[in-house]
Amino acid sequence: MKMRIWGCLIYALIILPTRGVTQSIDSTFADTVRLLNEVVVSGFANQRVLKEVPASIGFLDAKSLERFNSTNLLPAVNLVPGVRMEERSPGSYRFSIRGSLLRSPFGIRNVKVYWSGLPLTDGGGNTYLNLIDFDAVGSIEIIKGPGSSLYGAGTGGVIFLTSPGQNKKGLQFSSTFGSFGLQHHRLRYQVGSNKFKASIQYAHQQSDGYREQSAMDRNSIHTNVHYLLGKKSTLSWMSFYSDLFYETPGGLTLTQFESNPALARPGTSFSPGAVENRAAVYNKTFYSALSYDLDWSEKWSTHAGVFVSQTSFDNPSIRNYESRDETNIGGRASTQFDFAKTSYKGKIIAGLEGQYFFSPIGVYDNDLGMKTSVVQSEDELKSLQSLGFIQMELELPRNYYLTAGGSVSFLTYNFKRNNPGPSIAQSKSFNAVFSPRVALLKKINNDLSVFGSVSNGFSPPGLAEVRPSVNTFNSNLNAERGTNFELGFRGNAIDRRLQFDVTWYDFILNQTIVIQRATDGAEFFVNAGKTDQKGLEAQVVYRPKLSNQSNVSDFMLTSSYAYNHYRFVKYVQDGQDYSGNPLTGVPPVIFSLALDLALRKAWYVNVTGSFTDHISLNDLNNIYASSFTLLGLRTGYKAFWSGRVELFVGADNLLNEKYSLGNDLNAFGGRYYNAAPTRNFYAGLKVDLKDIK
Repeated sequence: MKMRIWGCLIYALIILPTRGVTQSIDSTFADTVRLLNEVVVSGFANQRVLKEVPASIGFLDAKSLERFNSTNLLPAVNLVPGVRMEERSPGSYRFSIRGSLLRSPFGIRNVKVYWSGLPLTDGGGNTYLNLIDFDAVGSIEIIKGPGSSLYGAGTGGVIFLTSPGQNKKGLQFSSTFGSFGLQHHRLRYQVGSNKFKASIQYAHQQSDGYREQSAMDRNSIHTNVHYLLGKKSTLSWMSFYSDLFYETPGGLTLTQFESNPALARPGTSFSPGAVENRAAVYNKTFYSALSYDLDWSEKWSTHAGVFVSQTSFDNPSIRNYESRDETNIGGRASTQFDFAKTSYKGKIIAGLEGQYFFSPIGVYDNDLGMKTSVVQSEDELKSLQSLGFIQMELELPRNYYLTAGGSVSFLTYNFKRNNPGPSIAQSKSFNAVFSPRVALLKKINNDLSVFGSVSNGFSPPGLAEVRPSVNTFNSNLNAERGTNFELGFRGNAIDRRLQFDVTWYDFILNQTIVIQRATDGAEFFVNAGKTDQKGLEAQVVYRPKLSNQSNVSDFMLTSSYAYNHYRFVKYVQDGQDYSGNPLTGVPPVIFSLALDLALRKAWYVNVTGSFTDHISLNDLNNIYASSFTLLGLRTGYKAFWSGRVELFVGADNLLNEKYSLGNDLNAFGGRYYNAAPTRNFYAGLKVDLKDIK
């Protein structure tokens, strides 16, 4: 409660924020003001500066990502209000936007991810974000709330990833070493001309992990090619191959967590522990996407692309050994028409998207990490989904900006059990759903904009929820439907050195999907009736004017605040009424401060502090994870070899907090807690040989 009061007082004194995280330290260390609201975003196909976009959008550029340890996206993402990323162990991520974690035992669900304009989320509704190396991401844009009007199913939000820029030629190398056996090495080479640009990157990352049975190892190769076919057309190819291994230590009870948080889940008289059964994930995935852009004329343009992915996935766990292959094929195409009249101008965009997904899944007994011949089940899963969308955007007189659009989604799941016999086939189709969105922004002046929006979201259960680890096909699980109301303002003050972005929202969700646990720990999912998710998100960036005689070349203070008033409105399960309870797994308050300081002699310091409120671990709301405060630091020197060599050191969890990150919600036997690392350190080197002849 004290932290909530302090958070409100600080915001009352400062005022309030801009986009996701903002630019960190200017590479030239010049005393210039970065106009964050001038950043161009494309989340709703706007291609406008943020202050003219009527939507709540977070943005992380390369500088924002680089101010932390270069091995993990988590700390940068968690500075975006309303967005939360968790890591149960190295390589085991969860990503949620505005409470979407409620239905995600691991990975990313109910949030759709795109890379270079094409879906990275597969046809089963899952995204393997942990396959991607940190340095393969150039920027991240996040739509908070339903993006169904252009991107189909998903009430949680939409994430857009881009690859690093290819403006320079040459070689880059970086290497990082840290606590708990952390290593990260990256080699990137770029070539290019006026018509052709290409890059290839190899990265290796490994860690022993803080806990028992939490080691990870990943090797990945990323390629990007852009070829200018003519003055009006471009062909692009992006691909990656990733070989990921990470161990899964499992959840602990409160007693185990308090006595020895580094412990892996121990065995019992009924089942072996994580170490004994060598619980782990083996994931080998190849993803390839081909895109074509054509400007027909000054008014007409088309973007089209196709993609394919193939995954080999093995998961020896405490309960069993799951093995599956996944094939995903899809495409997306859109055409845009720009028009202008005397009193207004605008554009219309329309398009289609579709995916086909196929996966045979076998579940077997696990003998000390080895798959046995004893079959628990052998199934085949298929999904077919399609999406049609259209949107109109108008720039009206008196600085009004109107956006209106909608989409229609179709989805069918097919399930076939081959073993044990006899063979059984089932299917689940979700009716065609129209999801509209209307938004209006008024730019009051060059320093202040106010916007409001109403959107409708549709989110069917993913295949991992229709067929969860209890190994049954739940055809009774219904899709979520929700309506989101937003009101926000953003702008600048104090000669544009103070920048703010504030959004209030109310998201009313019906047929909310929540996770439950069986007595053996396997998860299954149920519809929880209705939830009401009200919240306030705010972020402030302050960058004072500095004297030319000062030793400080750049100073920036970024603060973010999220208040989450989320409640079950109508939720009765197994005779227990949870109506009125706060949503499971969502902290009421998250508050962060980030300070970036650069000296003219090329030293820089990045300091980040964050507070996360207590978290309800079960629907009954009688067990909570304690609140925690984290403090991180990174400092470095960039002056070697004309700035081409950078040395840096850093530390995370400097306060040495004992806390749980990536809690197992509604866990059977009280095994809720996944202990996060204690105080840890890292150091590294970056060498940039770009453009050296």
